This record gives sequence, structure tokens and C-alpha cells, in this order.
Amino acid sequence: MRPIVSMLLVAVMLVVGGPVFAAGGRAVPEGNRFQEQPNVPGASVRRTKAGRTSFDAKYEKVRDLLATDRQLIGKIKSIARAYGIDPIHMVGAIVGEHTYNVDAYDRLQSYYVKAAAYAGDSFRFGYDGESIGDFVARPQFASCAAKKNAYALWSCRENVWDRQFRGKSVDGTSFPNNRFSAVFFQPFYAGQTFGLGQINPLTALMLTDMVARVSGYDRLDADDANGVYKAIMDPDISLAYMAASIRHSIDAYRSIAGIDISTNPGITATLYNVGNPDQRAAALASKNRGGAFQWPEENYYGWLVNDKLAELRGLL
Repeated sequence: MRPIVSMLLVAVMLVVGGPVFAAGGRAVPEGNRFQEQPNVPGASVRRTKAGRTSFDAKYEKVRDLLATDRQLIGKIKSIARAYGIDPIHMVGAIVGEHTYNVDAYDRLQSYYVKAAAYAGDSFRFGYDGESIGDFVARPQFASCAAKKNAYALWSCRENVWDRQFRGKSVDGTSFPNNRFSAVFFQPFYAGQTFGLGQINPLTALMLTDMVARVSGYDRLDADDANGVYKAIMDPDISLAYMAASIRHSIDAYRSIAGIDISTNPGITATLYNVGNPDQRAAALASKNRGGAFQWPEENYYGWLVNDKLAELRGLL
């Protein structure tokens, strides 16, 4: 564990349902900062039109799934409790993903069936014939070896990718100007996330230590792509990774920016959608040191969650 460098960063540590989490921080006010919903990205609009549906219809479908599947709600509550978060954060993330990114199945069992369909596939993570294991063994990644946990390790590797490989030619290989996760962790097609939690494989690898510690699932290995996909496709395991992602975002904003986002599901949903909570918390902290205090703001996805919050809480 790194030394405590500031009482602003971590005021106290406590145990909630098993894992150790940071407490404190200036609480974000309830509700949305924007009066009107921010613009929905064109890709989401086009994907929804291509499916001959609408955002309203997709929202109602996932809402109805949650309203009628008490087994799913029970799993959400149990897993949220283990990670020390309000289950409304998980409900918000599921609603946001299935409203703007994918269409919900009608029943939870369909997610199990879909997960089983991938179980027999054999594939690996890599690019242009080079596996991810061989790629991160390159000398450019040597500084990452000392990282003590999966989140720090894969974040370091992602940063090395951005600085030294993205959009560049290295050792005779030209690398795309694209995200690390898109280049190395999407063996089927671009932009893919899977399962009930719509989790990216790289995100799962980052969170595997927390999930192993709290939920007891086996740690993931990038050289075992099938194992990673089992984790993000199986609803039970996927929900644990969803909770871990939300927990990490809450802790990152408390420890880095001194802000408690745990009472605003629209903000946690936004971070679930856009990712990189550590960098975003650091950027906000830098702004707040240099001028008037600013709260984190919701995007279109988080705005919907806060706008529908009373209805979504009713599902629990």
C-alpha cells in the first residue's frame, strides 16, 4: 500500500462487506448539473435507428426486465452489499448500457445462454499475429513490472501504449491510432463489450484483483482470453465486475479529488460509461486547485439515470 501523502486524499479507511475502502470527501449534490440532457453520441443514435427502435423503447425494455426479474434484483443487492455500494449504482449502469449501447434480452436466462455460446470458442488477445503476452513483454513496458496490483499494472501498460505505440511505427510494425483495448482486446469486432454489465475485457483485467478478493472468483489472465470472456459474459461474475468498477470510481474520486460521488448514481453511471476514473478525478482535482470549485458533471447516459432515479429506485 502506498503511504498516505495527504489527509485530503484519504481521511480514514474502513471495512465494508470485506474489502477496505476509503471514506470521506465532499459529497456531490443530488440530481443533474445540466437542466437538459447532453447530446447523445451519433454512434449510439445510428445503432438504435439500425435496430428499428428508440431510446425510450430500449429504456422501457430494460426497466421491465429489472421490474419482473426478482432473481436478478436479488443478485444485484447481494453483490452491491459485498462491495459496499448502493445497488442503485448497478441498476443505473445496467439501464444506461441497455438504453444507449445494446438492447436488453427479455429474460436473465438469455444472458446465461449467450455466455454458454462463447464457451466453446478458442481465441486470443493480440494484434497482427503478436499476442498480448508477447507485446507487453517488450522492453518499453519494463517500468510496469513493479506495479503491485492488476489495476495499476494494466493502467501503466495502457499509458505506455498511448505514449510509445499508438499511431506510431515501432520496430517495423505500424500500430493503429486507437485505444489499447480496441487494438488488443477485441478479437471479434470493434467496439465490443459483452454481457449484462457490458464490460470491456481490459477493464475486467484491471479489476480482477478486487473481484478475486471480494467475490472469490479466479484471477483473470490476458493469455487466457476464454477465461476473460467467461467472466464478462456470465451474469453472476459480470455483476461482480460491474460492482468493482463502480467501487473503484467512488474510491478514486474520494482519494484523488476529495469528492464523494457515492450518493449520485448519475455520476457513477457516467464514469461507468466513459471509463478512466483515475485520470478524470486527477483532472478535476487539478482544476479545483487552480480556480473555483467544480463538481463532476453527468453525461447523457448519467443524466438519464438521475432523471429516472425515482422510478429506478422503485425497482429495488
